[in-house]
Amino acid sequence: MNERIGNMLEAASHEPGAVVFRGDGEPSTPEMTIERLGQIQAERGIEKDSYSLGGAVGELERRMAEALGKEAAVFMPTGTLANHMAIRQLCGGKRRAVVQEQSHLYRDCGDCVPVLSGISLAPLAPGRPFFTAAEFEEALEASGTGRVDTPVGAVMIESPVRRQKGRALPPDEMRRITSIAAEHGVGAHLDGARLYMMAAATGTPVREYAALFDTVYVSLYKYFGAPFGGMLAGTAEFCDGLYHARRMFGGGLSQAWVAAALALRGLDGFEARFGKAMAHARAVFAGLNELSEIRVRELENGSNIFPMEIGPEVDAACFVEALAECGVVIVPDEESGEVNLTVNTTILRKERAEICGAFEVALDAAAG
Repeated sequence: MNERIGNMLEAASHEPGAVVFRGDGEPSTPEMTIERLGQIQAERGIEKDSYSLGGAVGELERRMAEALGKEAAVFMPTGTLANHMAIRQLCGGKRRAVVQEQSHLYRDCGDCVPVLSGISLAPLAPGRPFFTAAEFEEALEASGTGRVDTPVGAVMIESPVRRQKGRALPPDEMRRITSIAAEHGVGAHLDGARLYMMAAATGTPVREYAALFDTVYVSLYKYFGAPFGGMLAGTAEFCDGLYHARRMFGGGLSQAWVAAALALRGLDGFEARFGKAMAHARAVFAGLNELSEIRVRELENGSNIFPMEIGPEVDAACFVEALAECGVVIVPDEESGEVNLTVNTTILRKERAEICGAFEVALDAAAG
């Protein structure tokens, strides 16, 4: 994809009526964010916090705790810190936690948990989206039967898994794993950065997922419209005083009301709205599969990412450009050329017939 087309796609992504098959949330610009904050201030006002305590941050903590069915929640500036704090607290004096080898915390965070908290991470299911309940039991047994007893204090499940095209742990397997954790006195944490889209994809409500775990992290910026931040929820006892640890690790932002105010607005009705987006997407993809040069697949245990293949006779660059001119944006991978249609709420901006019609027009323009 050349620079000209790249710039065109970026511009098209920010058109008000565009359907953008990229990213978990709706595209935004600094100008759009500032305008949104102005609207929020005019409509309801924004109460500032003090070092991420009270104000809009406190309101968001209460709202998120209620939405997740937990007693309390604490704002965290990043998902990395939220997951780290969860494992650190759940482990207590124990020094080992079980995670997926493909998880963000294990692969992308510079060994922050072992380096900063002295807790080793035991990675399971290398190269796969998730481990099974049987594999988890084996890991627990191995940790307790070595020459030196090294009990597991926590298990973390990331679902959906970013590195595995958003594949999710099946709900029944998740229940088995968290049940085993409870039987062994092991704290269970859900890296649910994309929890809301997993719930829409599987039909399992957000609260039902959250109820299986002692603690849950949810991203505020992936789809609620905040520029940064996450929420870590659990029992009142777990969350009590957690802001001290947050500050100790450099996460006590002097003010976080910008993220909180935007997330409060984005949270309203989002679970139902994303469910509607997923249902609309499946109807659209069924229509696209009626076109001879297009095939859209649904991944096993997938969430909101759908691989799309176009026929070899189609000029891919021309197809992408023509589609953008019709108000539909897809972005091929720069290295492989692979196209993944990532569903977000922008798909609700156009009816099924209009989206499918745009693909037909683009195919005609790009026919070899």
